[in-house]
Amino acid sequence: MRKYDFNRNWTVAPLDGREAPKQIHLPHDAMRTERRVPTSIGAGNIGWFEGLDYVYEKRFTPLTEWENKNLLLEFESVYHNAEVWLNGEQLAFRPYGYTNFYVELTGKLQPGENELRVIARNADQPNSRWYSGTGIIRPAWLWCGGENHIPVNGVKIRTLGIQPPEIEVRVRTHGKGTVELAILDGDAVMAATSGDFGEEAVFALRLDQAELWDVEYPKLYTARVRFGGDEVCESFGIRSLSWDREKGVAINGKRVVIRGACIHHDHGVLGGCTYPEVEERKIRILKEAGYNAVRSAHNPAAKYQLDACDKLGMLMMDEFADCWYMHKTEHDYASYACQWWQQDFTDMVDKDYNHPCVVMYSTGNEVAETAQEKGIRLQAEYTEFLHRLDPTRPVTCGINIFFNFLSSAGFGVYSDEKAKQQAEATKKAAAQTQTKKPKKKAVGSEFYNLLAARIGTDFMKFGASLPPCDWKTKGAFAVMDIAGYNYGNWRYKKDARKYPDRLILGSETLIGDAYDFWETAKTTPQLVGDFVWCGWEYIGEAGEGGPEFEDYKTDAPEDSVRGGQSRIDITGKLTTEMDYTRVAFELEPGPRLAVFPAYETQKPNYTGWNLTMNKRSWTWP
Repeated sequence: MRKYDFNRNWTVAPLDGREAPKQIHLPHDAMRTERRVPTSIGAGNIGWFEGLDYVYEKRFTPLTEWENKNLLLEFESVYHNAEVWLNGEQLAFRPYGYTNFYVELTGKLQPGENELRVIARNADQPNSRWYSGTGIIRPAWLWCGGENHIPVNGVKIRTLGIQPPEIEVRVRTHGKGTVELAILDGDAVMAATSGDFGEEAVFALRLDQAELWDVEYPKLYTARVRFGGDEVCESFGIRSLSWDREKGVAINGKRVVIRGACIHHDHGVLGGCTYPEVEERKIRILKEAGYNAVRSAHNPAAKYQLDACDKLGMLMMDEFADCWYMHKTEHDYASYACQWWQQDFTDMVDKDYNHPCVVMYSTGNEVAETAQEKGIRLQAEYTEFLHRLDPTRPVTCGINIFFNFLSSAGFGVYSDEKAKQQAEATKKAAAQTQTKKPKKKAVGSEFYNLLAARIGTDFMKFGASLPPCDWKTKGAFAVMDIAGYNYGNWRYKKDARKYPDRLILGSETLIGDAYDFWETAKTTPQLVGDFVWCGWEYIGEAGEGGPEFEDYKTDAPEDSVRGGQSRIDITGKLTTEMDYTRVAFELEPGPRLAVFPAYETQKPNYTGWNLTMNKRSWTWP
């Protein structure tokens, strides 16, 4: 199908009518320009933004070439609980704010002007543990195809072998006829073939002169497919991917130790919008800093980000969601996940399949459900479903080992009840803003973040090393390909011996654990890699990650918007923690020097998400 840009000439306005509509182009994050107020029900989780509902409108007249054609509207992401209306008729509802979805428009456009309305809701606070953005935060496209056409996502490419390079190209078609395939290296045709097929064409091609894709040399090719007047061009790389106890994760037969960074989707002052240049800049800086992988924490990655990873040789662990059926915040995706997970997984895999950078799917993050029999069965169902969609990639899930034990003992960090308690505490504190320092009881993850700031984070790693934590995670780990350990690195060596067939991934680790991880990975191939929390600073979880000097603080909590926990700050500058990491990973020799602001006498209260207040600078006035 032919792709039309549907990103220009929209209007947006708050749904409650408090402001007049304004002209915008997509992608657009309406939350980015909201006020930050102490009465924010999302509070520090979302950087103290208000959280409102918005309506996007676009008026357009169909092009003549759209007449009597198959039409499909694609939104790469709308946050969240999106409603799509055309000429007063509701055509779609999609609750999750991070998956691409499609709206059938065939036969629904009227002659002359049409009105498209998209409602994005974010006033149902709290609904996220980090800054989400609001609205059509990723691009929109209109797809058009004749009677015989290639459907959207109709071309799938996988590597069959690397010695010699051989690929399979599978093409779904709407209608019968001749399918033509050409493999391009730039403008040069490397190979070409064609054939007459029914609803699906399958080609196997040997490309003797092709080069392989890997993290050091990310060589890309293009598959050009023509059928029934359609032309589809798909970028791909040729690489094998395997995982076993002997090599861990291997690309093209060679072990690759994952040096990964957890990253959120926002881009600081640009909010939740995705742009090709911005995604490429972020991945380039991370790659130059020494990372070879990123984890899309905790939602499916944007298409532009995947393109950047393909181009620059950055591995991607693409993650599904932060919650399953237990709420972490009162109005989050847990309200819908049980009804929508199959569709959301399908759209995620359709998006990822041809990207060589994607080496792993993650079903979730710190889902305490995995401490329950129901949750273990659900993880098994997720794994099996993903294997049916894509048998070429392993499945993991980031499990906080200590939290699973606490949950099983009745002291869980996350539950529907705690999510409601947290919401009520926030609302109560917001209602007391006339006092200087409204008090709010910390519940859930906020409580444990504050606890870590007081006593340090070793308690979480120590807790994870206790025998009951093993008992409450082994069931879930047994039904995934790679066991994801959040803050469980004290278990690596012991579990590698106890479970010799288990592959272990540090799916979320502390900034100061880089050296211990790297030394363990050298002698433990079952340890496939590490993803630090976090690689790149983000909006939300305001002030929970790093220490702060008292004289920097204000009585207005809304002055704080960043988490302060990163190896690269929100503008893209490397921190002192990144210097430590590069030495720990043996990417450069030590020592590295940094300075402490001499006028400060206060001792900062460090957490495991921040090592030092020293700065990479010798230019203090």
